[in-house]
Amino acid sequence: MTPTSPARLVYGCMGLGGDWTPGPVTPAAIDQAAAAVEAALSIGVGVFDHADIYRFGKAETVFGEVLKRTPGLRERIEIQTKCGIRLDADHAPYDLCTIVARVDDSLARLGVDYVDTLLLHRPDPLLEPADVAVAVAQLHAAGKIRALGVSNMSGAQIAFLQRESPLPIVVNQLEMSLGRRDWVDSTVLVNHPDGASNTFPHGTLEYCASNGVRLQAWGALAQGRYSGAPTRTAAEEAASAVVTTLAEAKNTTREAIVLGWLMRHPARIDPVLGSSDPTRIRACADAAVQAAAMTRDEWFALYIAARGRPLP
Repeated sequence: MTPTSPARLVYGCMGLGGDWTPGPVTPAAIDQAAAAVEAALSIGVGVFDHADIYRFGKAETVFGEVLKRTPGLRERIEIQTKCGIRLDADHAPYDLCTIVARVDDSLARLGVDYVDTLLLHRPDPLLEPADVAVAVAQLHAAGKIRALGVSNMSGAQIAFLQRESPLPIVVNQLEMSLGRRDWVDSTVLVNHPDGASNTFPHGTLEYCASNGVRLQAWGALAQGRYSGAPTRTAAEEAASAVVTTLAEAKNTTREAIVLGWLMRHPARIDPVLGSSDPTRIRACADAAVQAAAMTRDEWFALYIAARGRPLP
């Protein structure tokens, strides 16, 4: 079935916590996180996305400090975190064998008793689904996680996990944006020579829609290339011009148009906002409104401009 609730904005906390080195968090990093969270809340964001590796754990730590500063906030939001990638050079880069310990560490850094959703961050080539199922069942029975999701996985990989999982897989987080369009191209280049070069796993969107798996889009703003950051190609420049024209005509921001393009898709994609700049976060406030108002012609105008070549 297709997800029945409308697309919603998610705040991605990867930019919080300071630099990408181990160590303690600073008061300045906590203040920065508080300002970003406040901006996200002001535009109606209710889901906050983490991973245990973000800033070597410091993103979760500063978020925990924000929760301490704001009584009652935990009860008003959903928190999701991920595990499965290792940053320490002495271990394999992907590891879904230590899920329970990794979740316990995340809970300690966040200062919470549970996360609403645990996402498995990347596929592990040595994955044993039955072992993952045992860990997930243990965490769920202990009340430490309430739902299960994945990140960067194909429909086939999700189905493989789901055969053993005691919990339904409810989220798949993928890189999706006006700048990363292979997920759209895979649906329109079937039986076309150009489709041979598309590496996006065809059928993933259809699997998620058919099985109630929400799609979340990381990198949703495409590093700002359509909303003010320097463009790198002629296609990006052309698409940026279309974004600007639409934003001016609709009296909204370029960020809202870029995100609205994602949210307009019938898969009801939830964009993950990765900026730590409160001004830029607030610029996304109108995205759902723009998605609802975006016409088919406008959607295709953005898509074709960003592709840089006509559709077959």
